[in-house]
Parts: sequence; structure tokens; C-alpha cells
Amino acid sequence: MDDNQEPKDKAELVSEDGKNRKSVLCQRCGSKVLCPGMAIFAEKELVLPSMRKKSGLSAAEGSVDSDTLTAHWLVDDVYTFENVGFTKDVGRIKYLICADCEIGPIGWHCLDDKKSFYVAVERVNHA
Repeated sequence: MDDNQEPKDKAELVSEDGKNRKSVLCQRCGSKVLCPGMAIFAEKELVLPSMRKKSGLSAAEGSVDSDTLTAHWLVDDVYTFENVGFTKDVGRIKYLICADCEIGPIGWHCLDDKKSFYVAVERVNHA
């Protein structure tokens, strides 16, 4: 990942114990997704569909553009979230969205692992 793609200075966002220093907020509506100190910084390569509108769908294949993201906030319990919604199952995956404005996907959850919810650092704001 290029330095200019890094979502801000990592030390600004991640505390000494590896948790989020700031609140995690929806980029569109500002709704709080996570309180400070509630998630662990994790580097895992995940492919998430692009956050473009449905017009971004390819009519020929029905496929969507996607982004490979590596910096995430890892949460081990769904009740840790202040505000999060889920898409319908896509295979064994549920995508995380903002529960208020439904923008997303902001994250990823595999149904095989009940204790891993990933929120992409680049797809949320921090305050």
C-alpha cells in the first residue's frame, strides 16, 4: 500500500495497546459506529465491494467494482458496536453498513467466525 493511501498517521488512530484512540463514525451521516478503545487494529487483506451507487453495477455481468483493503478495526462482539447494520448474506459473508443511512459496505463479517467483525479504516471517519 502506498503511503498516500494510508488512512492517516497510524499513531494518530491506534493507541499503544492497539485499540482505536478515537470514535469511529460514518463518513456520510456522522453516526457513531464505535466508541474509543472498543476495537483492535488488525491488518488483514479483505475485498469489499465499492461504495458506489447501484449504477456502478456492470449490466453485462452483474458484477461490482471492489477494493482490496488491509487496515481494519477488529471487533469480537456485535454488541460492542454503537450503530451497525448488516446486508443479506452474500455466500458466507455479511457486509457491515451504517444502520442510520445504510451506506456501505464499511466492513466485513464471515458467518463461519462469530467473533470477527472487521470495519475498514479507510471507509469510516475518526473524531
